Amino acid sequence: MTTGTEWREERIRSALAGENPAVMRRLRAGFAALGDVQFLPGYSVLLVDDPHVERLSDLSKAKRWAFLADMDVLGEAVERACRSLDPEFRRVNLEILGNTDGFLHAHVWPRFEWEPADLVGKPVWLYPRENWQDERHALAPRHDALRAAITEELDRLTGDG
Repeated sequence: MTTGTEWREERIRSALAGENPAVMRRLRAGFAALGDVQFLPGYSVLLVDDPHVERLSDLSKAKRWAFLADMDVLGEAVERACRSLDPEFRRVNLEILGNTDGFLHAHVWPRFEWEPADLVGKPVWLYPRENWQDERHALAPRHDALRAAITEELDRLTGDG
């Protein structure tokens, strides 16, 4: 059983064991999870459901399509939830990068009109380092309503509601 923040070291294994507190729900080929930082509220991650998969091309064609379909569903759920919670919601950005973590995952970044003018139209990775490390933006119980809104949309979109 993982405790504290140990689940971050084994995100996929802890999700498979039902011990990853960031996970909102299981999808066909992965897990929809809230991101560790919420400076853009609703930031979510799709984790592949096999800890040995490092890249999209490691999956069979059928599993690859299922993962991409899950990314689409998570993106739409984040879009719907964020649009309902914030009138300044603009869009979502979907990314599969694979630069840091050695497992397949996709980022779903909501974007908003209230973002700084010099960043609103640029990649989220250009945000200052402090946004990624500031405790004010860390995933916490204060994000429970946001989690519930995204999960509700996931349930609607997948027919599991």
